[in-house]
Amino acid sequence: QVQLEESGGGLVQAGGSLRLSCAASAHILSNMGWFRQAPGREREFVAVQSYNGRSTEYADSVKGRFTISRDNTKNTVHLQLISLKPEDTAVYYCALGVALDGTCRLCTWGQGTQVTVSS
Repeated sequence: QVQLEESGGGLVQAGGSLRLSCAASAHILSNMGWFRQAPGREREFVAVQSYNGRSTEYADSVKGRFTISRDNTKNTVHLQLISLKPEDTAVYYCALGVALDGTCRLCTWGQGTQVTVSS
């Protein structure tokens, strides 16, 4: 089974930026995406991109601030976060097999990386 490993999380002030990365252990021929889970809340969809990069979807709460991208030659997917807000604080998870409507039926998940935005 493919394994996913996230990196790039950290502590940043409001208005700052971060770049999250997710490395897959094998070549991926599926949509890849990002979810996040804040304390006391359910995991929520953030962004997804198709294998060929032609289709991309974002949650309304991050549109215009977050950008998903992937490098299929390196089996990686990235999430660029800018204009961060305290409400973006969460554990961010990389997911393989995300549908373009943001749902996951049989996704493979990474372990997550913590993003903390201070006010």
